[in-house]
Amino acid sequence: MSFFKKLFGFENKNEKDPSSKDVISKEKDPLTKDVEQFSTDKTALKKKKNIKNKKLFEQKSVQKEESVIKNKRVIDHKFADIDQPINYHKTIIKEDAINKKEFISKTNKFVFSKQKKESLNKGLKKTSISFFNKISRVIIGKSKVDDEILDELEEILISSDVGVKTTLKIIDKIESRVAKDKYINSDELDSILKEEIIKLIGSSDEESQFNISENTPHVILVVGVNGVGKTTSIGKMANYYKTLGLKVVIGAADTFRAAAIEQLEIWAERVGVELVKQKMGSDPASVAFDTLESAINKKADVVLIDTAGRLHNKTNLMNELSKIKRVLQKKNIDAPHEVLLVIDGSTGQNAFEQAKQFTNVTEITSLAVTKLDGTAKGGVVLGISDQFKIPIKFIGVGEALEDLQLFNKKEFVDSFFNKS
Repeated sequence: MSFFKKLFGFENKNEKDPSSKDVISKEKDPLTKDVEQFSTDKTALKKKKNIKNKKLFEQKSVQKEESVIKNKRVIDHKFADIDQPINYHKTIIKEDAINKKEFISKTNKFVFSKQKKESLNKGLKKTSISFFNKISRVIIGKSKVDDEILDELEEILISSDVGVKTTLKIIDKIESRVAKDKYINSDELDSILKEEIIKLIGSSDEESQFNISENTPHVILVVGVNGVGKTTSIGKMANYYKTLGLKVVIGAADTFRAAAIEQLEIWAERVGVELVKQKMGSDPASVAFDTLESAINKKADVVLIDTAGRLHNKTNLMNELSKIKRVLQKKNIDAPHEVLLVIDGSTGQNAFEQAKQFTNVTEITSLAVTKLDGTAKGGVVLGISDQFKIPIKFIGVGEALEDLQLFNKKEFVDSFFNKS
């Protein structure tokens, strides 16, 4: 019967030939198998590649971490002997080994390279020669420190522009030492003087005065009378911060003098930092606001704002500085983080007066003492630090960009007593 069904085409349609194209076979089509195999192979290859990339990434991370530790160790142990530390600075910042605040704090401790020390000695040479020539004439032929020597020393310190109040403090300390030890050789006078002067400059803590704010940009409002080297100091400060790998923006808010804006333009171009300015006679607070706004937009680290150096009208100056502060606080409630007063060290006792006048007008948080290389009146630094209790942040000891140095009391006094 099935034979006839097949012969005349009456085969049951539900019982199709397994060889028919429409039959769903348990065994898959060769092409399908190839596609599936290719897909499986591709997935496996991709998985293998991901594992390889992961291993490479982990290996690079380990190498990066080892490099960071190595560079960090260099700064921790060898920085003082490195004459050109800038490459190390940039490497550490690029590797994100430590955050900027910690990095700058660490850098601050090792600021005096051999080159900087030589520059400081050279800058204070006139002061040290003048000071020791005077002392030598007093103690020659003397076997011990007596009242006569102390009286002469008092005159020497005052004539070196240390200041009367500070001088009396130093003499009192030496008198106490003489009374306690009964006998002090005149050869010991230098070391005793050195010790007492270092103790006296206790208000300047070089390890804490250079930290920048975590809430960047760190805003520094720079004040000072015309002619003290304020504009030049701003340019050199910008260079110093830039060598640490920090991004700096300068604001020309001294719109009272056209020359001030022009000088800052020259310095900004020379150092390679951005300058924000307006035309002469513009509102200084407006310039300050634009400067901070630009710095925030460009993710700058430090902002230096120049201000007018007028003291003939204290009320107007005070109002101007107060307005600048209020405007800055609209963009950053903590701004300005510093108000730095620049004073001319070569003017001796006049520098005291400058400091006094500005501290009466506004709150001063740090000082920069300039032009110490051209004078024998370097003792003014000691008196100002003692009398005003304001940290001295920078000192100017030469014309070169690098000659505006962070103030370090130990290194300063050491160079002050340098006889070579």
